[in-house]
Amino acid sequence: MSLILNIDTALDIASVCLAKDEQLLQFSVNENQKEHSSWLHNCIAELMQEAGYEMKELDAIAVSIGPGSYTGLRVGLAAAKGFCYALQIPLITVNTLKLIAFASKDESVDLICPMIDARRMEVFTAVYDKNFVEKVPSRAMILDESSFDSFLSSNKILFCGNGVKKLKPLLSNTNASFSDSIADASHLAQLSYPVFLNKQFADLAYSEPFYLKEFYSLVQKG
Repeated sequence: MSLILNIDTALDIASVCLAKDEQLLQFSVNENQKEHSSWLHNCIAELMQEAGYEMKELDAIAVSIGPGSYTGLRVGLAAAKGFCYALQIPLITVNTLKLIAFASKDESVDLICPMIDARRMEVFTAVYDKNFVEKVPSRAMILDESSFDSFLSSNKILFCGNGVKKLKPLLSNTNASFSDSIADASHLAQLSYPVFLNKQFADLAYSEPFYLKEFYSLVQKG
């Protein structure tokens, strides 16, 4: 049995959920990005009270580690690490791009490409297969019409996340589909539970937000 607090403040909409194993017990969301910091601690206290649990009963805390909003990532990870230190429990970190891919899962495609809006024509992105195995590592990328040609020539790809609005006008390939599904802490709970079972915990002392700064073109290898 596991009682895990899941925190996602990586993007515009923040959310927190408490899950027992994979069962969602309580969920809360905040849509005002400027209030993520002040909202988070009060939300957690209320959420735990409503669920009928005390913080000391938690077995782990999971957090969306990035990429994403610099401020949001710092807020979420700082809270998670603070609780983990105080309660002497493990920290679980999940890549935000993987979280978005998981929230948009679709068995009809070959690959899933989550995208987080950066600036101008830039996005943070990665490529996963249907089992959420990373095929192209997380990276920052400048989009153009040919960005995914090598993949789309032989794969059906689902593009998802808040960055797809930049890509959609550039693509007319029939192998491309798009999703506006939103990832939140309830999806994080489904990813953090197997990590907990496998004891794949983050290094509490050295965990930092996963920022991406360099921008690359995306070329398929092999």
